[in-house]
Amino acid sequence: MTATAEAVRLAVRKKAFSRGFKDAATADPALDAQVAALLERQALAMLGFVNKAGLAVTGFAKVEAAVLQEPVAALVHASDASDDGVRKLGQAARRAGKSEIPSVRLFSGVELDLALGRSNVVHAALLAGPVSAAFLARYDALARYLGMDRTGPDEGPGRGEDARPSNEGSGDRPAETDRA
Repeated sequence: MTATAEAVRLAVRKKAFSRGFKDAATADPALDAQVAALLERQALAMLGFVNKAGLAVTGFAKVEAAVLQEPVAALVHASDASDDGVRKLGQAARRAGKSEIPSVRLFSGVELDLALGRSNVVHAALLAGPVSAAFLARYDALARYLGMDRTGPDEGPGRGEDARPSNEGSGDRPAETDRA
């Protein structure tokens, strides 16, 4: 069985670590969140390596051009990106005959800014290469751990909306409302 956050929560609750080690062992009740944070940090670090390898393209127009002209391994959208921008890039991928391009929408714009060393990253294309494949493997591990499935580039709301707390309905406006 693949470890998931739910499995870790259950193991902590049922004291499975003590039985597994055949000795007294205690696990932090927040172990599932700690593991998720470490997996997320690992995925974002690998995204930084993608950028350093020169395989990350950012900005809507450049991403759209890359989708049409380059071998793209994945599209990365900020979790707070508008669904319209995600949909338009999905349409561009279909026009280019690349509807199978995976889409990542788990990380916030701030996290993408830090990982890619740029400001205001909303959309990015990861060009094909071994480092991009390594990022996708780490992202898939994180998604599996969180119990999410990989979605295509234009399939509805992003994973970030499923996995992160939302301020929707709280009266708070997102800091950056002009994201495409």
